[in-house]
Amino acid sequence: MMIARLYTGSHDIISLRNAYHGNAAATMGATAQSCWKFNVIQSGVHHALNPDPYRGVFGSDGEKYAKDVQDIIDFGTTGHVAGFISEAIQGVGGIIELAPGYLPPVYKSIRKAGGICIADEVQAGFARTGSHFWGFESQGVVPDIVTMAKGIGNGIPLGAVVTTPEIAEVLTRRSYFNTFGGNPVCTAAGLAVLKVIEKENLQENALVVGSHLKTRLTELKDKYEIIGDVRGKGMMVGVELVTDRQQKSPAKAETLHVMEQMKELGVLIGKGGFHGNVFRITPPLCFTKEDADFLVDGMDYTMSKM
Repeated sequence: MMIARLYTGSHDIISLRNAYHGNAAATMGATAQSCWKFNVIQSGVHHALNPDPYRGVFGSDGEKYAKDVQDIIDFGTTGHVAGFISEAIQGVGGIIELAPGYLPPVYKSIRKAGGICIADEVQAGFARTGSHFWGFESQGVVPDIVTMAKGIGNGIPLGAVVTTPEIAEVLTRRSYFNTFGGNPVCTAAGLAVLKVIEKENLQENALVVGSHLKTRLTELKDKYEIIGDVRGKGMMVGVELVTDRQQKSPAKAETLHVMEQMKELGVLIGKGGFHGNVFRITPPLCFTKEDADFLVDGMDYTMSKM
């Protein structure tokens, strides 16, 4: 975000509602869920309508959501912006895939306003979606900056920012460094991770096993009314629980119950979403079909006892 502001000479950043980009002072501003935001100064960030196919006002119509970004530029800024930041699939937000066709018109609007486009690939990147190595590729766009972490280190603390030499040059205007920048141990681990992903065909595994997992979870949705939505790609799958499918009312207590019962069966499963009613299923990329079946069978058993 700092690079975008320095490069463009503008201050305004556009993010999405329901987004999570971190909890440092600046990234907390780009984050848009009240439960993650402390009462500190978070200036210069505008939050656009979230292109959520399940709960969003325009369903899966990406172009209608994209118009809101142009409206923010026209009515909430000077007409010039520093940039736009988004995930392709919101992780903490509840495994929300951005509506199809959303990012191309948004990127066009941002660049027309002098801004640059930032893709947050911390959770969707490194082959997790299966169909592509990067989440943003599924929308057919090329960002100006890509942020990445977690998947790059496989447990080792490592993060990276990738951009063009022209954009990165702005950091040479002052003395900029990071105490842990270029840490050789972490860097070696990151290189090893990339080699293993390629050598063991983990992107293909994410696609094959992830598709199997999603199919089985969708079958579970047909069996239990409490499952309102099954979504995601590859090994980034979300299962949203609701007490009423029409009203889409969040099943918070039930989600916690299923989580605890599955833990007793030997399955650790995460949750997310603003209401805490979405299972975030993001297993390691070496996950097998047998593992997926064990997970789904455990969820089936638990729900059958409710």
